[in-house]
Amino acid sequence: MGSPCAFKMKDDMIDVYNDAPAIFETIRDEIGKVVVGQKEAIEHLLVGILAGGHTLLESNPGLGKTLLVKTISQTTGLSFKRIQCTPDLMPADITGTTIIEEVDGSKEFRFEPGPIFANIVLADEINRASPRTQSAMLEAMQEKQVTVGNETYTLDEPFFVLATQNPIEMEGTFPLPEAQLDRFLLKVFIDYPSIEEEYEIAERYTGHAIPTVSRVVTRRELLSLQQLTRDVPISDDLKTAAIKTIVATRDWVGVEYGVSPRASIGLTLAAKARAFLQGRDYVGMDDLKAMAYPILRHRIILSFESERKGVTTDQVISDILEGI
Repeated sequence: MGSPCAFKMKDDMIDVYNDAPAIFETIRDEIGKVVVGQKEAIEHLLVGILAGGHTLLESNPGLGKTLLVKTISQTTGLSFKRIQCTPDLMPADITGTTIIEEVDGSKEFRFEPGPIFANIVLADEINRASPRTQSAMLEAMQEKQVTVGNETYTLDEPFFVLATQNPIEMEGTFPLPEAQLDRFLLKVFIDYPSIEEEYEIAERYTGHAIPTVSRVVTRRELLSLQQLTRDVPISDDLKTAAIKTIVATRDWVGVEYGVSPRASIGLTLAAKARAFLQGRDYVGMDDLKAMAYPILRHRIILSFESERKGVTTDQVISDILEGI
């Protein structure tokens, strides 16, 4: 990485900054003990964590979405809770509820926290939850707090919702509303492994020893890394390019609705996080182009005509980047 003076660092961040390349490499190595391949998906998830954003993982069943999220939580040592989303899941099953207890002959109200009170929350098959239940996550994802009754409870930092869904099962699912999709920083696709990777998967998981990982980074170190990510410099030219990319989605041919200013913030932060992960103390155009796809693909709403023709949001993003 470049000289530490390129960052505006507090004294307690200096060691973390100098150790950052080794920390990132060790995290990748630890994840690689359990997850075979999927380097791009792993990088994007780490980008989301460094940028402090939520991530939506999409793939066909059986490609390791849940395993990847659990493994990352183990390497970071953060508190982890899993919500298995089903159509009968209620909002209180996520946020928690107030219960009545009898203490010394009198009745008292006590709040019982739900699984949303964790650093990493895995919302497994989130599109199986009803719209009412999905909306219970909106306040937590945006405000980092939960309101139950007349009381508001602040969530511990860092806080991430890592949600999974698969695109081929439509029965018993509910599409995520645009307001909730917009709160996900990234949408990450996980593809099928190569022949060599699938061979390694079969070798690794058909023996007696089940792969395990160790904690690599502490909560305090991770919070410092998040602060350092925001300090990565980005030139005015690249900021302008990022904004032009976002604005272009709003009047692009074949796009019904473009993206919100939240995407401008997300693209800039994600580009900074990618540069930091790759050991650079500056943002390059490659960072913007690489992160434009996971930042924008779930926010762009195509017109009916585009969908009829089989146009994908990734194709639209490619065209916009070429135009910019």
